[in-house]
Amino acid sequence: MDGKITPRKVTSTQPLSAFVFKTIVDPFVGKITLYKVMSGVMKKDTEVYNDVSRETERIGNIFLLRGKDQIEASEIVAGDIGATAKLINFKTGDTISVKSSPIIYKGIDFPKPSYFMAISGKTKDSDEKVGVGLHKLNEEDPTFSIERNVETKELVIGGYGNIQLAVLANKLKNNFKVEVDLTNPKVAYRETIRGKSDVQGKHKKQSGGAGQYGDVHIRFEPSDVDFEFVDEVVGGAVPRNFIPAVEKGLRECLDKGVLAGCKVVNIKATLYDGSYHDVDSNETSFKMAASIAFKKGLQEAKPVILEPVAKVEIYVPDEYMGDIMGDMNKRRGKILGMEQQEDGTQKVLAEAPQAEMYTYAIDLKSMTQAKGSFEMEFLRYDEMPFNMAEKVIADYKAKSEN
Repeated sequence: MDGKITPRKVTSTQPLSAFVFKTIVDPFVGKITLYKVMSGVMKKDTEVYNDVSRETERIGNIFLLRGKDQIEASEIVAGDIGATAKLINFKTGDTISVKSSPIIYKGIDFPKPSYFMAISGKTKDSDEKVGVGLHKLNEEDPTFSIERNVETKELVIGGYGNIQLAVLANKLKNNFKVEVDLTNPKVAYRETIRGKSDVQGKHKKQSGGAGQYGDVHIRFEPSDVDFEFVDEVVGGAVPRNFIPAVEKGLRECLDKGVLAGCKVVNIKATLYDGSYHDVDSNETSFKMAASIAFKKGLQEAKPVILEPVAKVEIYVPDEYMGDIMGDMNKRRGKILGMEQQEDGTQKVLAEAPQAEMYTYAIDLKSMTQAKGSFEMEFLRYDEMPFNMAEKVIADYKAKSEN
């Protein structure tokens, strides 16, 4: 961790060090850690150290693997491969050493996942088992990623292709007794406004006893920040103690836009007038009034849908350049440039909507006879073309009616 390069000889006389190259999650034994002893001697009950996490742990039984058989060993010397069950603080790519002579070997550089699917249990009560199973499998196979998308409320797993994710689904079924569905992930669209509006939100309810009354006048316009609230009320038109309730009411509406129920961003709301009732006005009334104003205000301020755009780097041999560029245009992508690589391949720089890129890992293999590769990362949100946005809005309305 101090950055010094320390040579270690593959001999038994050097301090103990070993590199964890694989982890197996056995449903009966638990976690089995496989390692190559790089120096020193690995023995049972040795106290080992992880210099990355700064944690120590005692080694249990050590054994050699011969197919499915586990052969207990008294020691494993430098140059040999061994295994230990139930090591908690070490995962694939970590270095096992001793605290008196810590060392870190260069880890395994895994490519980034490029193929993503949403995963869910076939039954409603199995989601927790899916999560537990995936995290245990991730210890065994760190090449796939697990992420919960807060906006779409989906659990998304990423790998290198459909076969890898299908194998994971099969392991969940066989090892953890939980069946799953793999589907294309939902796109985390956003909504914003391009125009301005000036609206009144009035909430009035009278039912026997105490009523409810809240009345606000709010201007909506685009903003550079996610949400901006400005109080311009003068003369007590809205009492000071109710203004936080107006802001809270607006903030609660940001999670659900007026077009397709997406998160709303980049809007400014200016509260400049209103009215109240001495008896019937309360915080709930003004929250409701703000909610009414929000829906009206966004409808009148030219609402639009924003879609996530990804930065894409594609590496392909020269002969496939035409196919790659034509395909990227079909995906509504833009080619930004090309760079010749030392190995003779071309690096293509592009931007494309994420919605068009979920199956790209499979399509690229097909187009390049598996000679192409790519990396993709989120770049920004852009306004969605009107004809595409109409389909998203129609899909949302159809689901709301069902």
